[in-house]
Amino acid sequence: MRLLDAGIGMCAAILAVGVLAGPAHAEEQGPGEQQGLGQDVRAAGWALKDTGRTARFRGLAAVSRTTAWVAGSQGTLLRTLDGGRSWQDVSPPGAVAEQLELRDIEAFDARRAVALSIGEGEASRVLRTEDGGATWTETFRNPDPRAFYDCLTFFDARHGLAMSDPVDGKFRILSTDDGGRTWRVLPGAGMPDALPGEAGFAASGQCLVSAGPRDVWLATGGGASARVLHSTDRGRTWRVAESTVPAGDPARGVFALAFRDRTRGLAVGGDYRTAEASPQAAAVSADGGRTWRQAKTPPPAYRSGAAWYPYSAGTALAVGPTGTDVTTDGGRNWRPLDAGSFDTVDCAADTGCWAAGEKGRVARLERR
Repeated sequence: MRLLDAGIGMCAAILAVGVLAGPAHAEEQGPGEQQGLGQDVRAAGWALKDTGRTARFRGLAAVSRTTAWVAGSQGTLLRTLDGGRSWQDVSPPGAVAEQLELRDIEAFDARRAVALSIGEGEASRVLRTEDGGATWTETFRNPDPRAFYDCLTFFDARHGLAMSDPVDGKFRILSTDDGGRTWRVLPGAGMPDALPGEAGFAASGQCLVSAGPRDVWLATGGGASARVLHSTDRGRTWRVAESTVPAGDPARGVFALAFRDRTRGLAVGGDYRTAEASPQAAAVSADGGRTWRQAKTPPPAYRSGAAWYPYSAGTALAVGPTGTDVTTDGGRNWRPLDAGSFDTVDCAADTGCWAAGEKGRVARLERR
């Protein structure tokens, strides 16, 4: 959405300062130790990994327990290959020079990644690397001053989408079929009309998410209701459903989505203003986002990011500036896991879960 403050959009103006989590573990755990976490994430906690940076990391891509990418303010982009013991500064020089806000990153492996910067007009860009961040190629620069790109997602290593806040009354979708090397704007005929004031929140890189080869969901806020749009054809046509997350204000709505598969999904959000309560800040869908029901026991406050824990039918994590919550029943009931401040969370297929946020904070989920 439009910028409200320097480097912060309506879709991302989250100014809370959280409580620090426990100290980082000094040694990397081996595969056998990680398996000891099993499906009981409640026995785990966040172990901070010192990045040596002060940027706010809202973009996160968990490749594995050892490899992760984070993208943030002032054009900062880091990569770890050793579980967070050390971090490589792989920031795109142009992004640093222009102090771009990197709010989303999608990584295919340790060498290939696509990053999105947000902002009005030319501030919205897509960058791609094939050599672990040693070099970056700008593959898209938004030419329309009315557009403001918030999030991107990939179905596989070739097919991906990015979304912009409404232009001419409809959300705009950008598509790639070659891994992010080239992009094109999709026709808007299959996109429902946006509500007055409706847009996306570039708070965690999770306002646009995909599952499987063709399904993608888009989260909204700022309008009279917080809605979830769903496409089954990679963004060409969409159907819309209202969530139970409160809206009716520019600061409220669905900030993040997470889908385990084509049917089971989570929505989290609320009101990002620290002085405002966020009741009913989570919802769950069992039919691919056609209908949503309110979480019986939602997180106690605004949450900006969510991720399913691999190989567990009902376990997921939700993070925000005031803490992390966990569900083990598919999003119906949440309970606190950690009090530290994070903006985004992501889990890799090997059960390596990472979180990132303000003041350079990055952590990995480990046994307590």
